[in-house]
Amino acid sequence: MKTLKFCSSLAPQMEGFVSLRRLAGTDYQSQIRLLVYFEHFLMKENFKAHFLSREIIESYLASLSHLAPPTQYNRFSVVSQLCRYLSQFEPHCYVPEAMCTAKSSSSRIPYIYTKEEVQNLLSKASKLPPHSSLRPHTYRTLFGLLYTTGIRIGEALALDINDVYLNTQRLHIREGKFHKERWVPLSPSSCVMLRDYIDKRQGITLETKDAPFFISLRYKRLHRSTVHSTLRTLLKQCGIYTGTGPAPRIHDFRHTFAVHRLLKWYREGLDVNALLPALATYMGHVDISSTHIYLQATPELFEEANKRFLKHYRQNIKNKGGHS
Repeated sequence: MKTLKFCSSLAPQMEGFVSLRRLAGTDYQSQIRLLVYFEHFLMKENFKAHFLSREIIESYLASLSHLAPPTQYNRFSVVSQLCRYLSQFEPHCYVPEAMCTAKSSSSRIPYIYTKEEVQNLLSKASKLPPHSSLRPHTYRTLFGLLYTTGIRIGEALALDINDVYLNTQRLHIREGKFHKERWVPLSPSSCVMLRDYIDKRQGITLETKDAPFFISLRYKRLHRSTVHSTLRTLLKQCGIYTGTGPAPRIHDFRHTFAVHRLLKWYREGLDVNALLPALATYMGHVDISSTHIYLQATPELFEEANKRFLKHYRQNIKNKGGHS
């Protein structure tokens, strides 16, 4: 693979930034490709400074306006990370606010499944034809795993038999986004679900080290397009999707996982802000700003946040009253 080099006035700093990302497990080439777009912009603007100003950052953001919102966000997110890195060495470097982005109001709003909807969907999945085959168990286990762990669909479909460690209750994600690998802890109930699936698929196909965990009727690794099609069928059966407008996506299981986890922490009275970095690590994010995208506001979250605010407010009033 051809190695790309930085050539702008910020080349040494960019190389240091990428090297740091490599130490964190982020793929070197992926990071460079995103930064190269920014460097081309700097060179076109004849940029000669050794730190980034607000003007040059906002100008770059404006130059991305012709791109689709997700593409804008991806390119600008890396630049935001670069700014935070540079600010450690140059106090005058401008650091954009978190999520000041290229994320547009036209971006698709994720669908947050309710627990009842997930249970209904899994029930429908367990009745998929052919009833005597492994197929219903495959889809029930796959969608259940996406909901309980929040892993990406690509990560789930890439799982091999030897990536599932039920004795230590964890999954090995060998190559997540940006080629990062990580371990994903599993709950006891998830382990029971996976063990049941393994027992049912045992003997159906020749087991090798790279044998896919989730298999099709042809005993091959499940294909993403087939999974999307099957989910849409189940959504219609559950009445979640009527067939008109955008349908909920498989990726929305990941959003649902994050929101339900946050809701659980609120209800348990835990310090949500202190736990967000742990959630970011679990979900395989480079930093916490990526996790914020998944925290879609729901009525339940608003209710729990309001309860916590009122409790905090009343406690402060009580304390002040006691000292008056």
